[in-house]
Amino acid sequence: MTKATVTRIFIAGALAATAGAVLAIAAVWIGYVNDVFVMNGPDIVGLNQSPLTWSLLGLGIVGALAIAAGLIAGLVSWIGALLNLAQLDSKTWFVVLLLLGIVNLGIFGMIAYLIVGPDGTTRAPSRRVPAAAGA
Repeated sequence: MTKATVTRIFIAGALAATAGAVLAIAAVWIGYVNDVFVMNGPDIVGLNQSPLTWSLLGLGIVGALAIAAGLIAGLVSWIGALLNLAQLDSKTWFVVLLLLGIVNLGIFGMIAYLIVGPDGTTRAPSRRVPAAAGA
C-alpha cells in the first residue's frame, strides 16, 4: 500500500470520526435541551417518546456508526503504513510506529509518518554503468 493511499484512508477516517462525534454530540445536546430524557437527579432513567426522540436516536446511531467507521479506517491505515515501512531496509520508522500504536499513541506516530515518513514502495532509481564501447 503506497503512502498516498495510507494518507487518503487516514484522513478519510479522521474526518468520518470527527463528523460522527459532532453528530452524536448534537443529538444528545438537542435531546437534553428539548427534555427528551427523563432525569432522576443526574441520571437518565428513560426517554419521553416523541417523534423527536426517535429522530435523535437515529441521528445518534448514525453518529456512532460514523465514529466506528473512522476508527476502522484509522486501523487499516496504520496497518497499511506498517506494511509499507516493513519494505524499507531501515526498520526505525516501523518499530516507532508499531510501538506507538501498541501503547495507544498511534495517532502521533501516524501524523509524523504522513508528514515526514518515508514511502517503502518507492525505490531509488538504480544507476547503471554503460557498457564499454567496442568491447
